[in-house]
Amino acid sequence: MNDLPTLSGPSMGPASGNAKSLVILLHGYGANGDDLIGLAPPLSQVLPDTVFVSPNAPHPCAQNPFGGLQWFDVWEGDDYDRLSQVRVAAATIDAFIDSELERQGLSDDQFALLGFSQGTMLSLHVGVRRENPPAGILGYSGRLEAPETLADEIKVRPPVMLIHGEEDPLLSVDLMDSAAGMLRDNGVEVDTHRRPGLAHSIDQDGVNLGAGFLSVVLKSQG
Repeated sequence: MNDLPTLSGPSMGPASGNAKSLVILLHGYGANGDDLIGLAPPLSQVLPDTVFVSPNAPHPCAQNPFGGLQWFDVWEGDDYDRLSQVRVAAATIDAFIDSELERQGLSDDQFALLGFSQGTMLSLHVGVRRENPPAGILGYSGRLEAPETLADEIKVRPPVMLIHGEEDPLLSVDLMDSAAGMLRDNGVEVDTHRRPGLAHSIDQDGVNLGAGFLSVVLKSQG
C-alpha cells in the first residue's frame, strides 16, 4: 500500500519540553483532529513528558461537510466492503504511528493509542495487530471491528481500557461489553467502565479514568 494518504493534524506538548512518550488520538466519524486534541491539556497534567498528536482522517464526511472527516464510510450499500476499508484505514494509521515514533525518537512501548467512536474501532484494530505492542489502548464509545478476524490476526496484547456512556444512542454500551469479552477471550487484559447517564461523548470522569490508565501504562517508559 504505497499510495496511502499522509496524515497530519494538531499536536501539543510535551509540557516538560522533553518527549519521553507519545499518545496518538484518533477522532470519531464526522469530526477532525481538533476534536480530540482538547484532551491534551488535562492529560498533560499527569503526563508532562508526553507529546499528543491528533491526526485528521483522510476522507471528507458527507454527513458533516463543514470540516467533518472520516476514517472509513459507515453507510453500507450492496457493494460495500467494510473490512477492506478498515484495513486501508488501519494501514494508514500504522504508517503514521511509525513515522511519529521515528520523528520523536521513541519506541512502540513508549506510545499509546486513544480513540473515540470510529477512532476507538481503529485503535483496537491497529493496536493488537502491530509487530510490537503499544503501551496501551484507551477507547471511548466504540466497538470491535471485524471480531471474526481477531483470533487469526492478533499479534500483541497491550492493556486496554474501554469507557462508554450507558445512554449512548449511536453505539450501545453493550458493544463495549462485547468487545471486552472478545478481547479477553484472546488473552488481552481489558478494564471497562460504564458511565451512567452519558450519551455519545466523553465526560470528566472518563477523562480522569483515561488519565489514570495512561499514566500507569506510560509511567515507566522513556
